[in-house]
Amino acid sequence: MPRARAFTLSLATSLALGLGAVPAAQAGPLSVSRDGREVLDPAAHLAWDRCLWGQRWSGQACTGTPVLLRQAEALARAREQARQSGVAWRLPRVAELQKLPRRGGEGLDPKLFPGAPADWHWSGTPALVRQPVNPYNYGSVMRGETGQPGADTTFVNGWAVHLGDGQARDDVPRQSRLAVRLVRDLR
Repeated sequence: MPRARAFTLSLATSLALGLGAVPAAQAGPLSVSRDGREVLDPAAHLAWDRCLWGQRWSGQACTGTPVLLRQAEALARAREQARQSGVAWRLPRVAELQKLPRRGGEGLDPKLFPGAPADWHWSGTPALVRQPVNPYNYGSVMRGETGQPGADTTFVNGWAVHLGDGQARDDVPRQSRLAVRLVRDLR
């Protein structure tokens, strides 16, 4: 009974927000949009792209091959997608991505995200690394680090989340090629 009530509230919330949601494959807060291209989370006010970057929704599944991107490329693609579509697509925050895997490390629900890999995905959360600067080190000099306050913050790493178990890391080199799943706010 509690499960059915939670699903009813989720569907009612979706309809009240005008999201046009249809019932999700599993009881819970997530549902599939009417056109099937997005997974809606009315509780978090988010809409997830059902397919990874590089894939398209065919009506039954995600087709094509996911494109693995460096973090800067992923951020640029999200901005470009938002500009072209007029919808504010972006890279998700760490906490948002961590809510997608099912409990117990079972990965994403295959009925909501068919064929989704349980692998590392880029987050838009910045990873700040503060480290002491040695002004006599050639690498520090070449990077323009001076040892002045605020000059010792680098952005060489980014946050990524493993969508098999929700594990997050802030030490992933930004040049790594990872999967990208875009999200947008419903508000």
